[in-house]
Amino acid sequence: MLENLMAGLMLVVQPQVLLALIGGTIIGYIVGAMPGLGPSLGVALLIPFTYGMDPVVAMVALISLYAAAEYGGAITAILINTPGTAAAVATAWDGYPMAKKGEAGFALHVSIISSGFAAFVGGVLLIFTAVPLSEFALRFGPTEYCALALLGLSLVSSLGGRSIKRGLFALAIGVFAATIGMDPENGTPRFAFTPDFFEGIPLVPALLGLYAISEALILLEGSTAQAMKAKVGRVATISMKRYRGMWRSITRSTLIGYVIGVIPGAGASIASLIAYNEAKRTSKSPETFGHGNPEGVAASEAANNSCVPGSLAPMLALGIPASATAAILIGALMIQGVQPGPLLFVRNPEIPYSIFMSQLIGVPFMVAVGLFGAKLWAQVVRVPNFMLIPIIVGVSLVGAYSSENSMFPVYIALFFGFVGYVLRKVDIPLAPIVLALVLGPMAETNYRQALIIADGSHMIFLTQPITVVLLLGAALSFVIPFIRPRKRNADDNGSPAEGATA
Repeated sequence: MLENLMAGLMLVVQPQVLLALIGGTIIGYIVGAMPGLGPSLGVALLIPFTYGMDPVVAMVALISLYAAAEYGGAITAILINTPGTAAAVATAWDGYPMAKKGEAGFALHVSIISSGFAAFVGGVLLIFTAVPLSEFALRFGPTEYCALALLGLSLVSSLGGRSIKRGLFALAIGVFAATIGMDPENGTPRFAFTPDFFEGIPLVPALLGLYAISEALILLEGSTAQAMKAKVGRVATISMKRYRGMWRSITRSTLIGYVIGVIPGAGASIASLIAYNEAKRTSKSPETFGHGNPEGVAASEAANNSCVPGSLAPMLALGIPASATAAILIGALMIQGVQPGPLLFVRNPEIPYSIFMSQLIGVPFMVAVGLFGAKLWAQVVRVPNFMLIPIIVGVSLVGAYSSENSMFPVYIALFFGFVGYVLRKVDIPLAPIVLALVLGPMAETNYRQALIIADGSHMIFLTQPITVVLLLGAALSFVIPFIRPRKRNADDNGSPAEGATA
């Protein structure tokens, strides 16, 4: 493994890869700091610009954007009480009260230091967990991959937010969309009214529509962005002595975030909330949480940033997306002609190992940009919607057209943009649709292959131990949410932080 890591390091220090890392980080900060956008939209918008790039350069740029955008949401959460990403909600609970007390600079300092620490530790954990996962997954055949896909589809219902039924409804929409095209076994067209649909729904235009164009329609309803309310101050000069007593919470939150990030369907939002609650539970002064305790900012940011490398482990090793952004990254890999999963480490080892090293090398740059550019990033919220909307729509349509050099993907992007807008208006989540578009074909193809091997007998799914375990896990993950209703509403109503964000 050391030899592969050194080869990955030599690739990352190449000028074009370093430029991709720096560019992705800067764009990620901007996307994360823009309320309502987030890493999924940022990655989806950048994918069209990676066409024709070397796969290593493309993936380093996209993953750097992903990591930086996850932190960027803390900027607006702290300064104007408007989380740039959903995972930064818990950051606002203590970050904004700190800003109102004149400690915006310290809050931003805590957020970037804890984020950088978590990203680095998460990168190290990724190196040691992704390869064992891939070696284990080499024993997988069609039945195991089908069961894995079903497990992912069952877990993705947790992305439904407060309503499990809404998540399942979104999942059903995605599964139906994934069936459009040619039957993988006999070549019969399914729901393909024109030859354009024979190859199925193109992934990138669908993603651009669901996230980018629907977001533009949402922004069209609103007014211009709020101006910055809090004075930032000199962030880079804050003494590290002020972190006494916080490192235990930061380390614990980093581990919580990484473990939750590995679990498909969980995500950074859940990780940050769990880490925040754990920090509050173990604190000597829990009554100060929600009123400007920097430990709350540190816990939230450490968890949601270590969640990023955590989500890359199952994506690279198993081909299973642990989040909506990871699903988009899988699509980006496929566009580059690379199939994520266990064979990735055999056929294209330069990609995962360059990603590993870029995670470690990119941390100092991400921290430096966060410390010295805090004032600049805060100005992003001044961009008015009438300028932002045409940029989003223009980039989306150009990206959709360039994916196949035809108007059909443009129509797909527009259609999914309208569908995404309607679904968001009725509070139907989009993430399950994206994951179903990726996992649906995987489940169906391997299911058909397994039946061909077994001459049509479904008993093959009960004769493989790994398959049985995965199917039981899928069944439990599907049934348990109905047996044990979520308590998130009660937890939110009981948190003192709610009063701090009013």
